[in-house]
Amino acid sequence: MSQNPDQFGSSSTVAREAQAPAQLSFEAQILALLPQLRRYSRSLTRSDAESEDLLQDCVEKALINRAQWRGSNFKSWAYRIMTHLHLNARRSTARRPVVGIEEAEIVAASSGSDDPLERNRLIQALETLPKEARTVLMLVVVEGYAYQEVADMLEIPIGTVMSRLSRARQNLREKMREENIIQLRRPK
Repeated sequence: MSQNPDQFGSSSTVAREAQAPAQLSFEAQILALLPQLRRYSRSLTRSDAESEDLLQDCVEKALINRAQWRGSNFKSWAYRIMTHLHLNARRSTARRPVVGIEEAEIVAASSGSDDPLERNRLIQALETLPKEARTVLMLVVVEGYAYQEVADMLEIPIGTVMSRLSRARQNLREKMREENIIQLRRPK
């Protein structure tokens, strides 16, 4: 008795159904990682428009190159893609400088802090950090990644991660101390 392909499904339909969970899993991982990638792209570019472009390029490249993902650490792989895209864009811009309209304006992000002066001082202190130190600081302190994960993402030795983080923290402490506002005491 021969099997009817409509009754039991053709072999290509069965193959597509077997691949569907893997594709959904990959796409679900990207969707779950979007908020973290958005924060990271913003910290790299310091521009809302550029960060959204970088995020879109990263997701597009991840989807196109999904066959290259080996199934180990998806976050590290995605962060590495974004880091490389950003570095390539910086190199390209260095060769052909372009001044964007966003650079003419300073865009303030919404604040959860009670003291806007303190928040502005912190933002200014972060802006003075070298890009490499700020990147490590964001990944370790804000995103909560371990030193080894950051080393893997940025493809640098773990000792370099530790020294960049230490220097970034020290620079922030010094900068915040330099611009310290003296608190007035209440009279008794």
